[in-house]
This record gives sequence, C-alpha cells and structure tokens, in this order.
Amino acid sequence: MDHFRHRNGHLHAERVPVADIAARVGTPCYVYSRARLEQNWHAFDAAFGDYPHRICYAVKANGNLAVLNLFARLGSGFDIVSGGELRRVLQAGGAARDIIFSGVGKQPVELDAALRAGVGCFNIESAGELARLSAQAAAVGRVATISVRLNPDVDAGTHPYISTGRREDKFGVAAAPAMELYLRARDDANIRVGGVACHIGSQLTALTPYRNALRRALAFIDQLEARGVAVEHLDFGGGLGVKYRHENPPTIAEYADALLAQLQTRATQLPLVIEPGRALVGDAGILLTRVNYLKPGQSVNFCIVDAGMNDLLRPALYQAEHEIVAVAADSAARPARYDVVGPVCESGDFLGRARALKVRVDDLLAVKTAGAYAASMSSNYNARPRPAEVMVDGDKFYVIRRREKLADLYRGETILPQ
Repeated sequence: MDHFRHRNGHLHAERVPVADIAARVGTPCYVYSRARLEQNWHAFDAAFGDYPHRICYAVKANGNLAVLNLFARLGSGFDIVSGGELRRVLQAGGAARDIIFSGVGKQPVELDAALRAGVGCFNIESAGELARLSAQAAAVGRVATISVRLNPDVDAGTHPYISTGRREDKFGVAAAPAMELYLRARDDANIRVGGVACHIGSQLTALTPYRNALRRALAFIDQLEARGVAVEHLDFGGGLGVKYRHENPPTIAEYADALLAQLQTRATQLPLVIEPGRALVGDAGILLTRVNYLKPGQSVNFCIVDAGMNDLLRPALYQAEHEIVAVAADSAARPARYDVVGPVCESGDFLGRARALKVRVDDLLAVKTAGAYAASMSSNYNARPRPAEVMVDGDKFYVIRRREKLADLYRGETILPQ
C-alpha cells in the first residue's frame, strides 16, 4: 500500500493532507509515514518466517531518533558505521547488545565507546583494525565479539559509488587474508569469533549478485569450520533496492526466498543477520518543496523550488531519479516540461530533469521515495539551514526534527580576538 496518495486531488501522507504540514511547518520539509515504516519492517521479519534471523537496521539510511526509536520498539537491532550513530541508537532506546559496528575506518575513540557500551559485534575490515580492537579490549577488560567482513569479489550491478563487494572496492577482506584473520582471532584472548560478514552494495535490483555472494560466503564458512573456527551467524548485509522511477527491484519476499533457498540446504541452520536500510525507509518518506519561480530558458524551462542539493544530494551525486509530483493534482496550470532545480549556487543543483508538470508559482511539489539517504546526507552548503522532519501517524503529525535556524549554522564557531 502506498501511504502517500492523492485523495480528492490533494496529496496525503496517511490521512493528513501534506499541504497542511507545509502550512504549519514550512518548506522544504521531510515527511515520513509511521505506518509505512512499520509495514516494511514487518515484511522483512515475516519473509524469513521461522528461520533464525535478526534484522539490524542500517542507521546511515536515516538516523532520526524517532525512526530509530520506532524500529527499536519493533525489536530491531542496528547496523552502525560511526560513534555518532552509536550515540544516536542508544539515545533512541536501542540496546548496545543489538548493535553491529561496521565500517572500514573505526577510530580508537569510537572503538573505546563501543567496547564500553557493550556493542554486540564488530565487523572487522583489516588486520590493523583487529590488532587495535584487541589492544583496546584488553585495556578496558572486555572481550570483543567479531566478524570479518568478507569481500566476495561480486559486482552488485549498482552505481559504482555504492558498490562494496568488488575486489577494487575499499570494503572487506579477500578470502585468503580473511582466513588468516580468523585464525589469529581464534587464538586471541581479547577476541571472540561471532560470525562472518558480507555486504556487496546498495540499491540492488537483481537477485543474481546476492546468490553469487551467498554461495561464496557459505563456502568460506565451510572452510573456516574445517579449520576449527566455529561460526555462530552469517551477517549478509543489506542493499535491497527500491523503486524510484523506472527500477523493478525484487520484492522483500523474493529476496528472502533467494537467500533461504541456499541456507536451508545446510545440515544445520546458520542464524542470519540482515541489515536493510533503504528498503525499510526509502518509500516511507517524501520531500515537500515549494515553487519559487518558473523560468523559461532558451532550450530548457526551469522550475525553481526552495529545496536544493544540500537537502537532497542523491540526484547530483548518483544521477538518481526521484519521482516528482504536484501536491495539488487539479492545478489549473498548463502542462510543461521542466528541470526542477534549487537555489544552491551550482549547476549540479537539480532534483529532476525534464519533468512533465502542471505547476504555478507557490504550488507545492513532493519528491517521492526520499526517506533514505536524503535527510541523512543533507548539509548546510550555501549557509542553508537543514529542513524540518515530520512523522505522520494516522491523522496526526509530529515534528521530529525542527528546522535549523540561522544561528545554528555558526554555533561553535569563533572569530579571532584581533
């Protein structure tokens, strides 16, 4: 079910007209649907049925405290990649034991905070990281549970900036050196082997890369067990794609079936950890923006809105295409084709190219499927305050992050005394 639909000619988020949100909160503004977030999480949980599994939400997709708290209430674990995300999860009510700490560049201060908090598992990316974690665990009197992130050399077929499982990517460790890390970890009194990790990229729209990566990960686990290294779980990451405009990604059920087809052939059940991010929150959010100007050009017409690339970076960074719709579908405006652009002083500041729209100045537009890698990647470029974020719950809505004020932009800065 789409929780952002036109009713009587006006776009609603669940049962709230989004124009009411814009009137109260202003634009640009992110709007999330609680019902859609919950529906997506339950869909993942149900798809794996009775097979032992755990969902660890990838916080980088959208780290708003209200989103994290909602998933914590549902029983979710969390996949983090920084000390800041650790603090967010704990502040939102997540349990440290349900956190997996991923990422290639964990800093000593972050490892220390995670060890002291009691993070459930560290996904190790290099020999240097394993050595540092061991030393810091000894210093604080803890034993760190680890998985080594295996790089299976599988092309996910996605944008190169979000592909993580090829040999040329910075993520993970190839099979031979990964085996050496496990043998070292097995004999380290400060380290406990928990599982094997593998994640090949984001916004995957085909199942074949998953099947290939899983086959290689399971073969590696068999080699580990033959060397006497017990494996308690497989962390298979996330990356399932969503539909923005033209994509046709597998359903959550199809994704689960593809993994279970291999996992269920094993003599014993290997508990599975998955780390969905985009597939949980992507279609649960929109970006509301207002038309400031309509500017005819020599070859292109421009619809200039109040949201820019600092609010939604994906089109400029990944050449991503989001569907853009008029909030009032019954506008009396004449249809025209526009590049939808923002006020940021960059030619790369666009939200969509060559879009057929019926709009007038002051009309509202909604950029759809903006719940993931949108607010979480926003910035203050051009000294622009970041937008407010709102959560809709049935016929009510709540501001879950206030719009930044101009004074927030230079908080913490100082000028020279002379």
